[in-house]
Amino acid sequence: MGAESRAVRLYRTMRLIREFEERCLAMSLTGEIVGGIHPYIGQEAVAAGVCAALTKDDVVASTHRGHGHVLAKGADPKRMLAELLGTTDGLNRGRGGSMHAADVGLGVYGANGIVGAGAPIAAGAAWSFQQRGEDRVAVAFFGDGALSQGVVLEAFNLAALWRLPVVFVCENNGYATSLPVGRALAGDPVERAAAFGLAARAVDGMDAEAVADAAAQAVERCRAGGGPAYLECRTYRFHGHHSYEEQVALNYRDDAEVGDWRARDPLRTQSTRVDAATVRAVDAEITALIDEAVEFARAGRAPEPHEALDHLYADGTTTRPGVMI
Repeated sequence: MGAESRAVRLYRTMRLIREFEERCLAMSLTGEIVGGIHPYIGQEAVAAGVCAALTKDDVVASTHRGHGHVLAKGADPKRMLAELLGTTDGLNRGRGGSMHAADVGLGVYGANGIVGAGAPIAAGAAWSFQQRGEDRVAVAFFGDGALSQGVVLEAFNLAALWRLPVVFVCENNGYATSLPVGRALAGDPVERAAAFGLAARAVDGMDAEAVADAAAQAVERCRAGGGPAYLECRTYRFHGHHSYEEQVALNYRDDAEVGDWRARDPLRTQSTRVDAATVRAVDAEITALIDEAVEFARAGRAPEPHEALDHLYADGTTTRPGVMI
């Protein structure tokens, strides 16, 4: 068989994220996933497109809405779902959950519940790559609600000053929780990034091919020593900020707006670039994969109380029995 085309790879990644998120949303509404999730449904083109431009040695720092980034970078969906269910088979042995899933071996430096916190983490990783002369790139994902966070702007400044190999990816879905971006942000987001000296551009975040092209250019710039880049991916989440919104009536978006964006479903758009037989085959493959992930996750066990202080230290140091830190 010949190599799979980029169009198919992008569709496969997006279908994986969509199926995973739809199952997780359903499981959160029944209480099986405790605490709920921040659904990524509608934004799949961003994670798929950006991560398509990366190698296994590159790293990403994610957000509270991070399942798509983690999966697009190559994490095992079985262990990811087990993490959401809080079992010891999870990526982080059930300690991280939805908002703190990580897989350092794959270059996933963690989802993060702190708004904008991935930007300085990615900048720090990029600085370490530069210091060691490594051909690696770091990517920070964040939302439009993070664009006025001081730590993000500080990361922009240092990245530009030191010409770090880092790509800042703003997933502008129009809302910071329920606050419209137009009421929260002065000026243009791209111009704000460009003012720091970043190579900044906007891209259609509902088109995986467009995102992949823009990300490839930004990553290549970093690898060539051209300094940091910024991508504003204009996208939309089809569901609420959090799964809790499925149970309450919040009125910050009207049905017409949601409908207009749903008409531009990135998964449907990408499916038109792949032959119908391949789409059916990929769909069936992903459904079976997520079925298997659900079975795997449900079979896991929760951590025992006496294990609560395990894995606190990277070198394996443990606390004395009965001593709390």
